[in-house]
Amino acid sequence: MKRSELLKILKKNGCKLIGHGGNHDLYYSPITGKQFPVWRHNKDIPSGTIKAIFRQAGIQ
Repeated sequence: MKRSELLKILKKNGCKLIGHGGNHDLYYSPITGKQFPVWRHNKDIPSGTIKAIFRQAGIQ
């Protein structure tokens, strides 16, 4: 999955961008109340990383 596809899913579920790191953006999930990083690269994101992001964001 590309980063742009992942961001669409996150935004659809209410996640908001809260800051920028060196190679990552920080997002906040109102569902879980947690912050989590999303990398800022054009490559495909590994499926394990996507599962971890969805878990932290509270997305099934």
